[in-house]
Amino acid sequence: MAKKFKRSYRFAFKSSMFITSFLTLFTSVFLYLFYTFNIWYVLLFAIVSYILSFFIIQYRVEHFIYKRVKKIYDDLTLLESKSFSKDQITTDMATLTQEIDKYAKDKKLEIETLKIREEYRKEFIGNVSHELKTPLFTVQGYISTLIDGAVNDKVLREKYLARADKGVERLIYIIKDLDMITKFEAGDLSLDIEPFDIVKLVKNVFELLEMKASKKKITLTFDIDYNNPVMVNGDKERIQQVLSNLIVNSIKYGNTKGTTEVSIENLIKNKVIVRVTDNGEGIEKENIPRLFERFYRVDKSGSRKEGGSGLGLAIVKHIIEAHNERIYIESEPGIGSEFSFTLEKAK
Repeated sequence: MAKKFKRSYRFAFKSSMFITSFLTLFTSVFLYLFYTFNIWYVLLFAIVSYILSFFIIQYRVEHFIYKRVKKIYDDLTLLESKSFSKDQITTDMATLTQEIDKYAKDKKLEIETLKIREEYRKEFIGNVSHELKTPLFTVQGYISTLIDGAVNDKVLREKYLARADKGVERLIYIIKDLDMITKFEAGDLSLDIEPFDIVKLVKNVFELLEMKASKKKITLTFDIDYNNPVMVNGDKERIQQVLSNLIVNSIKYGNTKGTTEVSIENLIKNKVIVRVTDNGEGIEKENIPRLFERFYRVDKSGSRKEGGSGLGLAIVKHIIEAHNERIYIESEPGIGSEFSFTLEKAK
């Protein structure tokens, strides 16, 4: 307490001592020459002078520092005025300097965060524009060709209408997936949590994607035979969507005649981990941190040979996080990738 007092009021203490000494000396000489000198009157005068001087100086210095520093902050716009209050200001310059540094660092961090978000926003808008532009121009091109006369050719009409329909379907995928992600982020999309057999669900996804996998001669398989159910808690429909997106990705980037393997393992007492592993082309290390961003492409050429909305992995991440679970990825270029996520065991 004494140390804090000494640091906070050193200037007022010393200044009061100088003023009191001068006034006391002047008063003593004055009384000695013109009146009767009384030591008790002089001591009382010295004490009163010191107390008054101390509080006046302390008060004025505090307000002087407050006004000057606040003006500097306002001029530099480093701080919001509401974050700068009188009760924060003291004559302890070390404390004041620490506060200034803290505020400046907070504002710098806030500015850097806003810059990162602005860059992400620009990139996101550019990606959305590209994803919507491609199918829109495709549909527009086919329809314009039909209007220009191709509608009279039965073969061209059916072919162009079918291709236009695929373009519209692609747009619907993108819009639906964007809407889903927005609802997840806003907390408007609720989950229907129930116990279900994850082994049976994986088998259902295998059956749904069997034709897609056969086109690249990719085998969909479990790591072992699961003869008994593995019951977990979750939104069955959403977890099926997670598995479908991960397995579709493994097929899309998997090698011809390759394998997509699913394993289900006990992680801890009340958790299981589901792994989807392929022996495809793999992912470079620098791309992994951004893999779950919307429309992020590992392939920088900008082409998208396969269908889909480009939001599959972003949706997977949102669904798993909505379950309060985690998703992981391990990948080695030329060897393959493994996506895994945790789920709670059903009691």
